[in-house]
Amino acid sequence: MSATGIGAAVRRKEDFRFITGKGQYTDDVTRPGETRAVFVRSPHAHAKIKSIDAGEAKRMPGVIDVLTGADLAGDKIGNLICGWMVHSKDGSPMKMSPHPALAAGKVNHVGDAVAVVIAESVALGKDAAEKVKVEYEELPAVVDPAQAKSGPQIHDVAPKNTIYEWSLGDAKATEAAFAAAKHVTKLDFINNRLAPNAMEPRAALAEYDAGTDQLTLWNTSQNPHVARLVISAFVGIAPEHKLRVIAPDVGGGFGSKIFIYPEEVVCLWASRRVRRPVKWTSERTEAFLTDAHGRDHITHAELALDANGKILALRAHTIANLGAYMSTFSSSVPTYLYATLLSGQYNIPHIYCEVDAVYTNTVPVDAYRGAGRPEATFVVERLVEVAAREMGLEPPELRKRNFITSFPHQTPVIMAYDAGDYNASLKRAMELADVKGFGKRKREAARHGKLRGLGYSTYIEACGIAPSQAVGSLGAGVGLWESAEVRVNPTGSVEVLTGSHAHGQGHETTFAQLVSERLGIPFENVSIVHGDTDKVQFGMGTYGSRSGAVGMSAIVKALDKVEAKAKKVAAHMLEAAEGDIEFKDGKFTVAGTDKSAAWGDVALNAYIAHKFSGQELEPGLKETSFYDPTNFTFPAGCHICEIEIDRDTGKTEIVKWTAVDDFGTVINPMIVEGQVHGGIAQGVGQAMLEGVIYDKDGQLVTGSMMDYTMPRAHDLPAFKVETTETKAPSNPLGMKGCGEAGAIAAPAAVINAITDAIGTEQLAMPATANAVWSALQRATPRAAA
Repeated sequence: MSATGIGAAVRRKEDFRFITGKGQYTDDVTRPGETRAVFVRSPHAHAKIKSIDAGEAKRMPGVIDVLTGADLAGDKIGNLICGWMVHSKDGSPMKMSPHPALAAGKVNHVGDAVAVVIAESVALGKDAAEKVKVEYEELPAVVDPAQAKSGPQIHDVAPKNTIYEWSLGDAKATEAAFAAAKHVTKLDFINNRLAPNAMEPRAALAEYDAGTDQLTLWNTSQNPHVARLVISAFVGIAPEHKLRVIAPDVGGGFGSKIFIYPEEVVCLWASRRVRRPVKWTSERTEAFLTDAHGRDHITHAELALDANGKILALRAHTIANLGAYMSTFSSSVPTYLYATLLSGQYNIPHIYCEVDAVYTNTVPVDAYRGAGRPEATFVVERLVEVAAREMGLEPPELRKRNFITSFPHQTPVIMAYDAGDYNASLKRAMELADVKGFGKRKREAARHGKLRGLGYSTYIEACGIAPSQAVGSLGAGVGLWESAEVRVNPTGSVEVLTGSHAHGQGHETTFAQLVSERLGIPFENVSIVHGDTDKVQFGMGTYGSRSGAVGMSAIVKALDKVEAKAKKVAAHMLEAAEGDIEFKDGKFTVAGTDKSAAWGDVALNAYIAHKFSGQELEPGLKETSFYDPTNFTFPAGCHICEIEIDRDTGKTEIVKWTAVDDFGTVINPMIVEGQVHGGIAQGVGQAMLEGVIYDKDGQLVTGSMMDYTMPRAHDLPAFKVETTETKAPSNPLGMKGCGEAGAIAAPAAVINAITDAIGTEQLAMPATANAVWSALQRATPRAAA
């Protein structure tokens, strides 16, 4: 391993500009003649739009135009779409409602945009927005997904507000397994709705060039090419070759910036209408009202076991709230990203899952860090933990009895796990967590009037969201490969153009580490280019922990081609047969001789081309690859949470956290550890603090940082983080992915620990101090002792 190659804890090269304020985010980009967009948003969750009078607003100083949904429809701008088709059990397609970028006729959630003011400044735009008169006829709203089917109709295309009623697995075989079971554990869950809250709010800047009829969009996007594709091909703003999308520095995404939103469509459309650049930057309140939320499941689940604790079957029924409209990938999250992971790390012969997706008068719900896998892990890991308690077994023991131990392993819910060692992660985590000493610590806590609990979460994740053939068969409207282009300059420095996008993951460092090691060149001589559809030919973006396993694999394949051509160039230079050229540590050598050429000399000769004869070798050294993996990757691990609770207040403190994860090959352990830390923080936030709340009328109660409780440093302990390693056989690097692990594992670990301490399973997330105190009052004296 070199000092900057694979496996080295290299400091992130991009951090200098971030921590010194020299990054360039969308709001930092300015264009000559730039105007600002201010949206007029519905104060009602559900209402008919009877009229909009923008006359006074248009006459105000600094106002360029006020546009409405009628204007949008008049220009034949299409609806936003969901790009993943899911069919109901009866074979009927999902019921996707129209979703115009500006509502026309009816609004369906608080914050639904009905008009936009284009003004010289935000302040002038806000003043004018207040003068736009909208007459509404308020309609009854439904916000509780459990009541959606009996609630007021939201969209004509979806009777009973039902988008689909989907299932996966063998219902009859599962039923038979339950009939034969000696023990059945039954639990009801609410997987609470979350607001993503990235550090940088969403933003869009659109510029129209009348000379070329070209539109450019600067946008906070995790996948700019997909944004261009959808906006051109489906929304119809402009032909694809006339639309450029640039995602500059992006300050966090967590899934919420994968999607195509109304605001960026409106900015593009408005820019062409007013012939000036149009910028919109979300304020935090707008983010709560418009950014796609995450989770929001209501689930009843059951686990069947034999007398020896062997799992026979699992079944679950989930109501998934998708909000007022279907978002770009929302249909896939509670189906193919959720039910397919209900086997967890366990050899479960039979699984059957039903999912009813419904509309409500709330913000759309889509992928949020982990996207379906945290929801699945919470179901499985709570069931297993509670089953162990009910059967009088130690939770690790029940897990060991049911772990998958031979690979490959075909689950009954589509996924074929290719490699893993789940016992290794559990064993090492228990050692690091000093589980043997827990009893002593619990007794010591009791002497101080505190309750102590230990919770496990042995999770698995499907990463990469690929291969294309597989996701295509499941309804995905795009292929999920990745692209890379490796350009070697005449001086030997290298530019890598990747379809992956970075919004905090450290790609500029890890991707350069890969190239540095492979080509034997200095780490500093590698630059990474991403996020611009006019520079990178095409790419699928970053989500689902796919940048390493899929994005870096594409780079590997391109490097293979670069090395092969460089050997041809070296053979000409060294007057040797191509088959005799060896390449190692940045040097080309003729086998068995001392004749050699350095990397830089070969790169220069590739462009000089003096030594090439005839047409047998083209000048230049640049190669492209599109990589489509053969399988998902399956990161797995064990997280153990130890907590202490004050009986009198219900205040819970996490006193120890241990995480042992298997991510396959690790490129940069420091970056991986940081990703795990961040994921755990978000998972703890869901488990103990966060939760989007609407009142019965659809008003957002948690619409600011004063009301929506994000985790802070004092809510978290120092983490003990380690990795084990089984290489993924589905990609050339053996990588699995690490970005979502903490968010997947943490909620179950926390709730398992708290319920272990308080002696009752009746505890929903978020487990606030009040919720824990209330659960303690319900617990029996014996159980809570």
